[in-house]
Amino acid sequence: MCGISGVVNKNNMPVEPRVISEMNELIAHRGPDGDGFYFGENFAFGHRRLAILDLTDLGKQPMEYGSKITITYNGEVYNFIELRHELEAVGYSFNSTSDTEIILAAYLHWGTECVNHFNGMWGFCIHDREKQLLFCSRDRFGIKPFYFLNASDLFIFGSEIKQLLLFQTEKSCNQQLVLDYLISGVEEYSNQTFFLGIEKLEQGHNLIYDLSSHTYEIKSYYNLEQKEAFSNVSEDEAIRLYRNQLADSVKLRMRSDVEVGTCLSGGLDSSSITALSAQVLKDSNSNTIKAIHARVDDKTIDESGFAKLVANHCQTDLILVEPNVEDFVVNLDKVIQIQEEPFGSPSIFLQYFVLQKARERKCLVMLDGQGGDETLLGYERYYPAFLMQKKGVHKFKEFIVSSKNSRLSKVDLLKYYFYFTNYKIRLKRLKKRNKFIKSAILNKYESAILKELSSKYLDISAIQKLEIGKTQLPHLLKYEDKNSMANSVETRLPFLDYRCVELAYSLPNHYKIKAGWTKNILRKAMEDKLPNEVVWRKNKLGFNAPEAIWLHEINTVMLSTIERSELLRSIVELKFLNFDKLDLRTKWRLFNLARWAEFFNMSWTSKQEKL
Repeated sequence: MCGISGVVNKNNMPVEPRVISEMNELIAHRGPDGDGFYFGENFAFGHRRLAILDLTDLGKQPMEYGSKITITYNGEVYNFIELRHELEAVGYSFNSTSDTEIILAAYLHWGTECVNHFNGMWGFCIHDREKQLLFCSRDRFGIKPFYFLNASDLFIFGSEIKQLLLFQTEKSCNQQLVLDYLISGVEEYSNQTFFLGIEKLEQGHNLIYDLSSHTYEIKSYYNLEQKEAFSNVSEDEAIRLYRNQLADSVKLRMRSDVEVGTCLSGGLDSSSITALSAQVLKDSNSNTIKAIHARVDDKTIDESGFAKLVANHCQTDLILVEPNVEDFVVNLDKVIQIQEEPFGSPSIFLQYFVLQKARERKCLVMLDGQGGDETLLGYERYYPAFLMQKKGVHKFKEFIVSSKNSRLSKVDLLKYYFYFTNYKIRLKRLKKRNKFIKSAILNKYESAILKELSSKYLDISAIQKLEIGKTQLPHLLKYEDKNSMANSVETRLPFLDYRCVELAYSLPNHYKIKAGWTKNILRKAMEDKLPNEVVWRKNKLGFNAPEAIWLHEINTVMLSTIERSELLRSIVELKFLNFDKLDLRTKWRLFNLARWAEFFNMSWTSKQEKL
């Protein structure tokens, strides 16, 4: 796990060492174990190393294979051992025990199709000397980032936005993304960023850059599809298949030359990962696994009791971190800058504190439960679409038990149906809640992503695919990457093993939601591995921050920041902004947007980048 940098000079002159060095220095936190550089005729690579596999100098990057190709790479390919055996059988040899060298040989053997053989997470760029091209790729679900800027005389890429900002003298915000965030609360749903001109390589895509013509092509190599072989299995078989696949995913992700721990919230997903990883260590007669939990001083959302149940049941070493309001205030500006773009709520601060503790305890690899809800229908907003697939009396019966075994009342279920399926009603309500936005802006506001969500809301497979690819998972993965790498820690996500995702997506929906229980398959799969109190929980919180307490502490700071914001003055009619009557999330979005604009010197008016 590392950080990457790259610059291409379109004038075909060599890249000055200071340029790539400065880019690399900005992401030193992603790789505290060393840096490296590679210079081509008209381009340069940079790399910061966090040593996880092959801790010797043989694992350093940028790495060459023979005299043909060179890579700068961020990520992990977990099935590298199996791929090594396969490649050795056809004549390839290796000097290191790292997965990086495997990627290089795989590219030589399979070309750009090599990514279809990888099980892992990645953002990388390979220089192919013979073809004079750069082959860039991002993993199937976008767990690892790959940002790029295509300017008039430069093409630049990196693991973080701040690296690319070096090349923009005037910074303008992406107006549509700002309004979608502020009004609709959605973000990270496209290849664009909040910074005009800076883009992301979409998940499951390759970018091939021609170093001679200075043109590039972006192609999709992965599309999540349902596998027919799993559509007609029995429920017992579905549970067995998923349990075995998830267990294998966890086992693969425990391959490491440094200590592995888990992020344990106390919910079903993180508890499942903790139980399965504890079993792997037990089977290998290794030490007990460290499970880190963030305890909050708010009984309504405190999950430490569940975390303790899991730790005792699985015989793990439970480590509690107890961030208070002072910790939040002290780290407020730091985390906002780490995230680089506005985010939805203060809850991600808890994840930051957990990963900070992981670094302190020398757990440099942490398993996390991200992806369980999206792949196994864990959100209650899936209920209406699920119910609409039922016929006759079955629809009525499922409606009754859905409200019984969830937090939603029957009235809530009906509200979900009418609100989330009707774009016009939803947009009208959002505009009413945000009347403080200038009428000239608000009246013209439309949201293509909300329209897409509404049109697909009653097709459960379509909405699930949309949430995995656009509206839910991507922003969670962005938070995870930036929080973990800011603390020089690698996080691994077993639920997002592509085999687990494809299996979960393909299994019949009535196995995933049953008798009102979300994630029924996972609950059944983990019944003999976790306490019943955890397996059959109705309330799902995750690492949930005590927002009311924390935001009350900075209420004055939030208001003053909002009132002096040049960016917000271009959007908001401050005389209509009754701050004290706003809900917490709206207060946070306004403040976060204003603070972000200050840190990065952002303006509302569109301008061209100058290099």
